[in-house]
Amino acid sequence: MQDELEPLVGISQHNIALLLANYLSKKGIKVQVIQQEQQFVVYCEGTKLQQAKTIFEQFIKNPDDKKYQGAAWDNADNTKVVNHGPSLLASVKEEFFAHAGIVTLVVFAICWAVYLAASLGWQRTLFNQLHFFAQLSPQAFFDNPFRLIGPVFFHFSILHIAFNTMWWWQLGGSIEQKMGRLELLQLFVFSGVLSNLGQFLVSGPNFGGLSGVVYGVVGYVWWAGWLAPERGLALSRPIIGFLIFWILLGFVDVLPINMANTAHLVGLVTGCVLAWLRFAGQAKR
Repeated sequence: MQDELEPLVGISQHNIALLLANYLSKKGIKVQVIQQEQQFVVYCEGTKLQQAKTIFEQFIKNPDDKKYQGAAWDNADNTKVVNHGPSLLASVKEEFFAHAGIVTLVVFAICWAVYLAASLGWQRTLFNQLHFFAQLSPQAFFDNPFRLIGPVFFHFSILHIAFNTMWWWQLGGSIEQKMGRLELLQLFVFSGVLSNLGQFLVSGPNFGGLSGVVYGVVGYVWWAGWLAPERGLALSRPIIGFLIFWILLGFVDVLPINMANTAHLVGLVTGCVLAWLRFAGQAKR
């Protein structure tokens, strides 16, 4: 049937498109409404396209006329909308991958793979493989250098990983898009290693999570927005205030959960410093 139809008009309002389609149907014109992107396109049979155009010109002057409402009632509003646009799931998937580059996606995927594997029973094994050095020494570093960064991939709860990976995808993705994958990779390594080291010196090796890196990208985007706003990286003041307030809450020890407060603070400072090194010269010019 669709091969016999030609587009008549695109209408942004669903109910108006259906009113017109039902009236055309009542007049003996084959009709179909197809959703395309942000509008509803009314198709009708090509041999009666001119008649349909005349009807539309009258319809659009007064779509509230009782005869159009009556046509919808007579047809029991049975003109169906064919959705040729992407599904909600497809749209979310497209947006997710469009915003994130390879570095953002790889870190995101590793964090979730580790979390899911831990949930299936390998928590202790994975933590033993990823936690920071029990003792710092040159020999320990050469034996397993991955432990410098390993703790960032291990999370202890669904809220923990959801919060961290959401911010990583949002801010890390923006940095990778606008500054390139090497810039994000450098930020990830420096903020991850330094925040891990800082937390180890304060509390030992029993910690994990991407939070230090998240605060690293927060600090980077914050100062990039201040020093080089033309780069298009920015965070609103309320969000920055909330995240800094969260750090302060952790340090005064009023929260019911254990937080890697030092990792958060070191990550934030690292991100700010890297942004300053990257953009300070541009700000002066």
